[in-house]
Amino acid sequence: MVALAALTIAGPATGATIAKPAETGAPAATPPQIHELLYLLADPKVQAWLAQQHPAVAASIAAAKPDAPADFMSGRVGAVRSHLVAMTAAAPGLPAQFAHAADMFQHGMEGRRPGRILLLLGGFVALGFGVEALFRRATGRIRRHLDQHPVETAGERARLVAERAAFAFGLVGAFALGSIGAFLAFHWPPLLREILFGYLIVFLAIRMAAVLGRFLLAPDTERFRVIPMPSPAARYWYLRLRLVVGWLMFGLVTRELLGVVGISLIGRDLVGYGFGLGTLAILMEALWRRPAASGDAPAAEAPPAEGGRESPHLSRIKVNVLLTAGLVLLWALRVAAAMPAFWLLAVLILWPLADRLTRRAVEHLLRPPGTAEIAGLPNLPTVFLERGLRAALIIGALALLAWGWGIDLAMLTARGTMATRVAHGVLSAVAIALVADFIWHVAKAAIDCKLAESADLSRPKAGDARRRARLRTLLPIFRNILFVVVVVVAAMMVLAALGVEIGPLIAGLSVVGVAIGFGAQTFVRDIIAGMFYLVDDAFRIGEYIQSGNYKGTVEGFSIRSVKLRHQRGPIYTVPFGLLGAVENMSRDWVIDKLTVGITYDSDIDKARKLIKQIGLDLAQTPEYAPLILEPLKMQGVDAFGDFAVQIRMKMMTLPGENFVIRRQALAMIKKAFDANGIKFAYPTVQLAGEGDASAAAIAQQALTLTRSAAE
Repeated sequence: MVALAALTIAGPATGATIAKPAETGAPAATPPQIHELLYLLADPKVQAWLAQQHPAVAASIAAAKPDAPADFMSGRVGAVRSHLVAMTAAAPGLPAQFAHAADMFQHGMEGRRPGRILLLLGGFVALGFGVEALFRRATGRIRRHLDQHPVETAGERARLVAERAAFAFGLVGAFALGSIGAFLAFHWPPLLREILFGYLIVFLAIRMAAVLGRFLLAPDTERFRVIPMPSPAARYWYLRLRLVVGWLMFGLVTRELLGVVGISLIGRDLVGYGFGLGTLAILMEALWRRPAASGDAPAAEAPPAEGGRESPHLSRIKVNVLLTAGLVLLWALRVAAAMPAFWLLAVLILWPLADRLTRRAVEHLLRPPGTAEIAGLPNLPTVFLERGLRAALIIGALALLAWGWGIDLAMLTARGTMATRVAHGVLSAVAIALVADFIWHVAKAAIDCKLAESADLSRPKAGDARRRARLRTLLPIFRNILFVVVVVVAAMMVLAALGVEIGPLIAGLSVVGVAIGFGAQTFVRDIIAGMFYLVDDAFRIGEYIQSGNYKGTVEGFSIRSVKLRHQRGPIYTVPFGLLGAVENMSRDWVIDKLTVGITYDSDIDKARKLIKQIGLDLAQTPEYAPLILEPLKMQGVDAFGDFAVQIRMKMMTLPGENFVIRRQALAMIKKAFDANGIKFAYPTVQLAGEGDASAAAIAQQALTLTRSAAE
């Protein structure tokens, strides 16, 4: 209606005049013709063409557009009503149009019968299959290689998928070359060329669907399957995919060919709606009869609900009902020509399904064969593909909506209206958010994988251990900083894309930051002190440190404090500003000194040799050899005590490992000294009295015996 009003207004400006039927003597338009005109003018493509051909028409359309939402909705409802009225009025004349189309078809075929046309079509299709068979024969060696390709790792599976994809493209190309390529090599009458070419496109679409379905679903070979599902379900969806694509393409091509033989736009749309009913029936049959998932119970064996949870069968019925309602509503919107709502509902139905299938396919391809799911954290390729494909799906959905709504994305920046600026800003904001989400998740996955590798509990070499401890210390802090940077930069870019001046905002945030800094000096001091501790590499996660009264193993960091786990269990949370000088007891190496007291009559040289041999034995023990940097050895006599000669020993070990080696060394020294007559000294008390001590002892013993006899 808007386009009709604009065309009427623009008539004088373009030099055209609209004459009345009575003035020209022309016959008056019939109601079906008027409805046909209104139907054409309601088409967004026709309106766009009028706007491009006549600038005055474009200006009048822009001026006639309603501003209020109520006016807009009223206009949309009126357009739908006009569309339905036009179809109702044109339906009775449809048989006459088909009769006229049959006459045009006979005239355009130049005497060729429909059977000959079908024979030509079948011949080119058979030629396409023949060229495809030659391609299969020529690539038989490649197919045998694919059949015998090992699938032991995720990389081999991804390589196999890429090779099968290339082979699938080759099959489609061979069929297209043999059918459409051979057809285009000949000269045909115009109408026959349109018909044959259109239906060859239908067969090409069916072959593409078959090749794509065999590539993704692999109904006969589970090891080649990209989308994980049971084999019966794969065969089921493979057949439905070919059926839906074939019927849909046949309907689209038939609808377009009807226009070649003179069927009006309304008539073609009515035929298209009939094909749409067939598509709806096929989709509903596929939905309601689809096989149950691998973990679902069959309908007859569905267990009863427990604890208020729905049974799988009931949940399946609800999903089927919702999807059926959505499909029926899609068809109704298409019939009513409410195309903006049609494309929006189509995206809302298809996008979650595509996202779920994409995620499952990526996880299936990149997980090790023989495992049910990816163990541990998702690896970098999984996150890269999953987030990248999700961003591509969102961009594709937006592009589909823009195409369905008749929005020219390339012209958004050229127009200066408020609506185009807002639309351009929203699209830019979505693109920025997708890029920020992709960068953050990929970087986070890379950092988490490095952290998982550095948390290996095995006992590596000293240099490797130091590197891993450094990574465990710095990577979590870098991850937090990266998150803040990505969020802040993305938010600023989104605001700028939406037209917000971010210069004053940045200046205001700077002022607020200075005020917060003055009000939270202790907090700022802790942050800065922590940065310098990390720059100086004063300590790392897993190291044992002591600072004043605080000591323990470093368990983690926050932005302003460090957590220390005492060896007895308590944990200290110490702000960086209170640490001061830090004593790191876990860095590089440690020297442990041992002191042992032996008697004065022991052989010191023999003790030195025994201690040296014990050090060599410990250094050759597989359990302790990686932990000992310098073996145990005797340094010499340290002091002469009141009752012992003090000898000192030392050894160099990895930090924290000296306690275990010390205990083992002392046990071996005790055993070796006892076996070689070297006595450990210990304090004794000697009691003495007046006279001969031995005579007094004999007298005391005799007195004791006499008392015992008397009793």
